[in-house]
Parts: sequence; structure tokens; C-alpha cells
Amino acid sequence: MRESRTGGDTDEIDYGGARGQVREDLVAAQHSLLDHIAAPGTWWSGEERVAIASESRRAAGCALCRERKASLSPGAVAGRHDGPHTLPENVVDVVHRIRTDPARLSRSWFDGVIAGVDVGHYVELVGVSTLLAGLDYFARAFGIAPFPLPAPRSGAPSRHRPAGAKPEGAWVPMIAPEDAVGPEADLYNGGFVPNIMRALSLVPDEVRALRRTSGAHYVPVEQIPDPTVHRALTRPQMELVAARVSAINECFY
Repeated sequence: MRESRTGGDTDEIDYGGARGQVREDLVAAQHSLLDHIAAPGTWWSGEERVAIASESRRAAGCALCRERKASLSPGAVAGRHDGPHTLPENVVDVVHRIRTDPARLSRSWFDGVIAGVDVGHYVELVGVSTLLAGLDYFARAFGIAPFPLPAPRSGAPSRHRPAGAKPEGAWVPMIAPEDAVGPEADLYNGGFVPNIMRALSLVPDEVRALRRTSGAHYVPVEQIPDPTVHRALTRPQMELVAARVSAINECFY
């Protein structure tokens, strides 16, 4: 079965060679993710965001990342990451560490990163890297190659820093539900707020992208607290799969 659609500035998403059928809402959600990656962001341009996505994808095959992963400490291995390095070296290193060795990220590592990369840039980088990772893992599960990255869109970043974002003991400032007002009034829709969304809330558009697509890939955000919600799998089955995949991928959260 072939589920595809063309639109916007993204390349066609084609599941023609997939091992199974893919729902139309999933294809639409994945187009939305690619459109989001290609567009100018809050702190990075469209060109930079696509370059971040490219580094996120490239990290999986990076020789330096493999060597660091096998070492007792990633800081013990010096070298240069594979790739064209169109982004600054410190940015490339952050993307590769997030994608390949998340279990060993530390507060001291983060403090070193923030010394050279503004925290807003960092949060947006995390959003782009992880959203692209989810898309790539989905394609891999269906036995097909990752989809081509889209052509970047022109335009300037918005540089919008939400007034409601505050330090709350986490590494980055976040917007609490009660502070989601004004331009951010739509961010949580007044309902359940997963911590993974709050973690991105310094850059609200990354939360919006995650929220738009979570209903297709998982369950709608407002249904997350409901243990009876189900699709082809029951909710306990969903969580068993999610927990196992998170453990294999050494999910930091």
C-alpha cells in the first residue's frame, strides 16, 4: 500500500515499500513535522534547522560518536564528527551527543554547552533533533529508508522569548500551566501537561509541533492520563512498548 501526499516545500512521503499499511493521519502528521523543520524557527533559520536535522540523522553513523559511546567517559575521546560541518563545531557536538549518548548527559555538560549556545537556541535544537529522530525511527520500523529532508524555507527567526518561562529547578526555563497566557495561551489548551512538553516550552513552537503530531503517533495529549484509551494496542501494551524502546535507546528522561 502506498500512502503519500505532496504539499508545501517537503518531499513526498512514500510508504510504497513499507512492510505494512500506514494510516493517512500518520502521513499527514509526518508532513507536518517536515514542514516544521524546514520553516524558520524561533532562534534558528530554516537553513540552520535543516542542517541540525541533517546532523541528527548523521550522528547515528558517526565514527567519533561510536568511539565515545564505547568509552567509559565521552570526554575522554577527542576528535571530529563525521560530516560537512556547516554548523559551528560546538553545535554539531551538541546534536551528536543528544542523539547518540543521551543517558550520559550531565548538568556540568549542559552548563558547558550554555556557555557557548544560548539556552533558547539549545531548546530549539533539542526539539528539531528529537522530532526528526522519531520520524526516522518510524521509517526504520517499517523497513524503509529515512525520508529526504525538505528544502529550507527563507525568512528570519521570530526571536520570541515567552515572558512566562521561568527557572523551576530544571536545566532550562519552562512555562508553568498557570503562566501559559497571552501569546502562549494555546500552548497547553488548559488540560494535562506532559513534562516532555514543558521541557520545550521556552520555545513554544516546538511544543505546538509536538502537540499537533502526538495524537497520530501516540494518543491525543488530553487522553494521556486515561489508562483505558486504546487503538490497535491497549494502553498497557503501548506503555510496555514505549518503556522497552526508551530503555534500549537509553532515554535520558
